[in-house]
Amino acid sequence: MGKTTISNQSQSSRLRLVLRTGSIVFGLSAVALIATPDVFNNLLGLATGPDLEWAMRMIGITLVALAGNMLSVSSRGSDESVTFSARVMLISAFALGVLTLLVPVPLTWFTIVYAVVGFAFSAAYALVLFVKQGR
Repeated sequence: MGKTTISNQSQSSRLRLVLRTGSIVFGLSAVALIATPDVFNNLLGLATGPDLEWAMRMIGITLVALAGNMLSVSSRGSDESVTFSARVMLISAFALGVLTLLVPVPLTWFTIVYAVVGFAFSAAYALVLFVKQGR
């Protein structure tokens, strides 16, 4: 029983780190989307305009909420809530990577990098959640 508890605490610590790191990345994306949506659109290869810039700012505000919740769960959440959030983020980060690659314009270097970031976070969550850590 002692090993299981130590293993669960170790897994929870690693998940908290991934959540905290993700909150920083989403927070930075949120700032970029709110402050300079036109730059973000251009980097994605999208034709920017007032309508799309407004929508990107809305997404940015949503990312502020997500980043704040991820930070809160990583620092104050129970082990069970950390695990639940990590499972949600595993799926969401993977879906973000896929959706980014489905942008309806030719792919840019930024689009590929942004998708890789999503896939990397999904992989990090999967590794911590599903790969046994040896001791």
